[in-house]
Amino acid sequence: MTVLHFTNARLINPETLSDAPGSLTVVDGVIREACKKPAKGAVVIDCGGKCLAPGIIDWGVKIGEPGERHRESFRSAGLAAAAGGVTTIIARPDTNPAIDTPETLEFVTRRAAESAPVRIRHMAALTKGRDGREMTEIGFLLDAGALAFTDVFRVSADSRALSRAMTYARSLGALIVGHPQEPVLSKGGAATSSKFASFRGIPAVSPMAERMGLERDLALAEMTKVRYHADQITTAQSLPALARARAAGLDVTAGTSIHHLTLNELDVGDYRTFFKMTPPLRSEEDRQAIIAALADGLIDVIASFHSPADEESKRLPFEEADAGAVGLETLLPAAMRLYHAGHLSLPQLFRALALNPASRLGLAQGRLSEGAPADLVLFDPDAPFLMDRFKLRSKSKNTPFDGARMEGRVLATWVGGAEVFRSGE
Repeated sequence: MTVLHFTNARLINPETLSDAPGSLTVVDGVIREACKKPAKGAVVIDCGGKCLAPGIIDWGVKIGEPGERHRESFRSAGLAAAAGGVTTIIARPDTNPAIDTPETLEFVTRRAAESAPVRIRHMAALTKGRDGREMTEIGFLLDAGALAFTDVFRVSADSRALSRAMTYARSLGALIVGHPQEPVLSKGGAATSSKFASFRGIPAVSPMAERMGLERDLALAEMTKVRYHADQITTAQSLPALARARAAGLDVTAGTSIHHLTLNELDVGDYRTFFKMTPPLRSEEDRQAIIAALADGLIDVIASFHSPADEESKRLPFEEADAGAVGLETLLPAAMRLYHAGHLSLPQLFRALALNPASRLGLAQGRLSEGAPADLVLFDPDAPFLMDRFKLRSKSKNTPFDGARMEGRVLATWVGGAEVFRSGE
């Protein structure tokens, strides 16, 4: 029997929304009722007054296996996650080929278990080839371990096909993850419509495209009664529709990206492609509205939407460059910007980073309660550092925070009570 006793900790509990000194006991990888004194033979870990919280569950991570291992492998993603306090990765199915068959899902599940020091679970494609027409074998994919179903950024314009897939998913209790964008209107858009985009000559998309896509998805969710999650809500215009769906009792949740919470459209500056995202960065007014919705609980989840891209894919004219940024190692320090600005408390942040994604996906992690897996992160929310993208453990280095002054350093990470990372600094 292996017993760990974490003492002198600042416990961040997202279930009780408490932030208080305390201790934590772990027996054979499972959290037990806290006691002030360690049991005989326990390994005592002095947290030095730093924050001990549930490990982050990062929902929507792109990993390059299969097909693009040069961008990110399960091993490199797992090492980056551990260094960032992420103990569970929820991986996307937008691979090459897509994760749209039980055989492909079983392959990536096995590869992840063999290669990564953290937990990796997968979403599967909703339609074959993510083409938006013919649904995948949802039942078999559920049996193979799929947590949810999504075509990620390929939004189907065929509402009839989507409604069929949702109806079938509803019969199986499966969760559908949608990317709220009107596909025709948003096609080719590299920035949000604004004076800034016009001045820079960047092809732009109206923020109304997000609301239109969300309204369509919510109408289908109401019609089919499916469990639905909107992966990225980034505009103020989308919030009333989301609030109405919640008030009507629909089984609907929503997430947003850490980049849309901490950056805005002006950060693109002189066509800096590391700031090109999907959806594009929004106005400062939108950013503030999404932060308020997160604080109020209307938006449930914060994720990094880790999207590795090689140098050749980013060193192109802005409208031609790949969208997205890596985020497994920058998610926590970027989230600390919201804490230090007074927008959210640490328990509120970990509610969105750990508890809510675990609850929505039916996972036991994301908690400090007795019986939960001991997936933990020890961090210093005030430790300052200068972000250097070449020190990131991800194979790809496309972060918009390169050279930025940040606060919040991960000191150690445990998965099932086993230490998978400890800072050397």
